[in-house]
Amino acid sequence: MTETETTTIIRDVPLSKLVPSAKNVRRTGREAGLEELAASIAAHGLLQSLSVRPVLDADGAETGKFSVTGGGRRLAALKLLAKRKQIAKIAPIPVIVNGGNEEEVSLAENVVREPLHPADQFEAFKRLADEHGFGAEEIAARFGVTPHVVRQRLRLGAVSPRLMQVYRDGGLTLDQLMAFAVSEDHARQEQVFDNLSWNKEPQIIRRMMTESHIRANDRRAVFVGVDAYRQAGGNVLIDLFSEDGGGYFKDGALLDRLALEKLEGIAAEVRAEGWKWAQAFLDFPHAHGLRRVYPQPVPLLLEDQARLDAVQAEYDALSLEYESAEELPDEVDAKFGALEAEIERLSERQQVYEADALARGGVFVVLNHDGAARIERGFIRPEDEAPAPEAAPETESEGYAVTEDGEIIENGNEGTEVTPDAEPEDEDADDGKPLSDVLVRDLTAHRTLGLRLALGEQPDIALIAVAHTLAVQTFYGYTEANVLDIRPSSAVLATHADGIEDTAAGKALADRHAAWAARMPRDVADLWGFIVGLDPASFMGLFAHCAALTVNAVKLPWERKPRTQETADKLASALGLDMTAHWSATVRSYLGRVTKAHILAAVREAVSDEAAERLSGLKKQAMAEAAEQLLAGTGWLPPVMRTPERDDRLAEEPQERDSQEGSDGEAVPVAAE
Repeated sequence: MTETETTTIIRDVPLSKLVPSAKNVRRTGREAGLEELAASIAAHGLLQSLSVRPVLDADGAETGKFSVTGGGRRLAALKLLAKRKQIAKIAPIPVIVNGGNEEEVSLAENVVREPLHPADQFEAFKRLADEHGFGAEEIAARFGVTPHVVRQRLRLGAVSPRLMQVYRDGGLTLDQLMAFAVSEDHARQEQVFDNLSWNKEPQIIRRMMTESHIRANDRRAVFVGVDAYRQAGGNVLIDLFSEDGGGYFKDGALLDRLALEKLEGIAAEVRAEGWKWAQAFLDFPHAHGLRRVYPQPVPLLLEDQARLDAVQAEYDALSLEYESAEELPDEVDAKFGALEAEIERLSERQQVYEADALARGGVFVVLNHDGAARIERGFIRPEDEAPAPEAAPETESEGYAVTEDGEIIENGNEGTEVTPDAEPEDEDADDGKPLSDVLVRDLTAHRTLGLRLALGEQPDIALIAVAHTLAVQTFYGYTEANVLDIRPSSAVLATHADGIEDTAAGKALADRHAAWAARMPRDVADLWGFIVGLDPASFMGLFAHCAALTVNAVKLPWERKPRTQETADKLASALGLDMTAHWSATVRSYLGRVTKAHILAAVREAVSDEAAERLSGLKKQAMAEAAEQLLAGTGWLPPVMRTPERDDRLAEEPQERDSQEGSDGEAVPVAAE
């Protein structure tokens, strides 16, 4: 019999007598999917017999063993079941004993078969569930996959028949089909499909499918929680195909109401501290226009101070003991947490709001970007401000009056109307009349000119005057006490960058502001003396803080202010600003908000071309997450955040500038003592 002639015999052979054939053409992926195949054989039996040939000895006699030329993966799955004692090692296995070329038979078995189209697989899984009552766990066990994979296939099998046919015809990719399957609403699926533009990226489809829904990682969803939302009658749409396995809250109005109700509950608890009012908002009302007061430092009671000292000493000792430990034991970590909480609790008692502030002031309770409640205390409404001194009657003219004895009286002849520059009818009757408004304007204009001239010659007093003007408006919120016509403006950065107030830099700035606010005198009339009494370092610190709050280098799309950005670069250069201390490229801050090309460019610049090349084939979310790991610790920044080279002319050390000579040749002091 020639090699091209074949004979076929069907028989059973003990599993122990079957061995892999070296002539099997499958070289790649032999181990792939063995678990699934073994589970299927265990549930459904061996649906396709193995192709075998007798193993001969050196003399050409049969040895009783058979080499498997077709079905090497099935043999491996059977051996796996035998190893697990799910079948006997000598279990009879149906085989087809083939003659002919061994390698040709193996090739024919693997080449001529047509794999099942995924759409047919998805719909078949769906029928198993719908028509036979199989649950996801049972189907998973019978096919050797996870229940999650089964749920994905069931969801895909439930896609609109129209879209499924488009997928069969090659008009949709599997990723696009998965994006449509985020919802089981056939009408919505077909509506989105009909409205697709040239951009058919899966993320675009998913966004259109869920545009009226709220993602499960939204701050409102995190704050309310899925259980409370469902108890209130809300439905959650689970996205089986998202990278994070998240979902969507379908009723945004319900979610907003639940979040606001929970915030209002917290506000009621905070108001019990003694505040006049407490209001809850989803977003902080930055344009509230209210003055803010801060807690004042007070000494602790002796027993509280003793407790704080003891807890701090215990914390320091524990820190020293585990200073070199790479990982803390659970009980030690818990101990650190308890000590930190106690230190924070006792430290809060060192800052107390005055009774008047509590009686007049209120609290805003808002929702943070991370889904936690944020409590902002100490806001005074205009109607709750302390009554101002009664204003003089409008008929009273400002200025000075002189009596017949030559005595100067401020605002003389109260209640007497005076016509500016009117000549008195009787000179003797003019005694006690105030100076006219026009004359007062004339005289004070000359005084203003004198002040300008003198202030320009005394830089130390000019610094005090500017610091006073800035501080009045920064900490007291009004300008009536100003003599310098300077009005600082401070842009609210939270309106441009969500969550910026909760960053380490945002909290550091807020803490610095609160520390200065606590030191401010209660009455603005005492502010000048307070500033004059500061030591030089404290004075310059206050001056710098007030000036810093006016910095605005935000670039808005509708503004054309290129010189503002140029000046910002010069300021950053002079300060030696290093934004790597305050910001890093993460999925949330940057990588998840730019294109794949931008991600690869960042990795290429910060790491290497090879690293970027390794990421190039990934999907957007996976690429962003991998890039975050690669960029960590590299100090990479987007070009718009980078500081130009330091300009030594603008970056002189303060002590060098302090000793430079003024225009009159004398050294200019920092501030008056």
